[in-house]
Amino acid sequence: MNTRKKLSDLAKTIRSKNAGTDKITFDIIFRERDTYEMVKRSGVLTRESVCRTLNVDPARLTDFVEYDPAYAIKFTILRERPSGSAGDGDIFGAQQYAPFLDVEVDISA
Repeated sequence: MNTRKKLSDLAKTIRSKNAGTDKITFDIIFRERDTYEMVKRSGVLTRESVCRTLNVDPARLTDFVEYDPAYAIKFTILRERPSGSAGDGDIFGAQQYAPFLDVEVDISA
C-alpha cells in the first residue's frame, strides 16, 4: 500500500504571489482540518524544508506561519531582485509555487 501522496493531491490551494515589490508570499490551504494536521505532523513543510525546496538561503525566509483557523501554511521569502526589475523572471511571483506540487507527504503519520 502506498503511504505517500503529493501535496497537490492533499491541498485545496497551493499558490504564490507578490507581497510588495521585494517579497513573494506562499499559501498552502487545506479543505479539512484532519488533512492539514496530518501534513503538519509529517514535517514536510517547515522553515528548513521550504528553504530547501525553493533553494533559498534561510535568511531570505521572512515569515512562516501555520495558521490553524484557515487550515493554511503560509510563508514569505525576499525576492532576489525587485518585481519588474531587469532580470526578474516572474513579475507577479505567481509561478514560484510549482516546486511544492510534487512534495510527497507520508499519509501514515
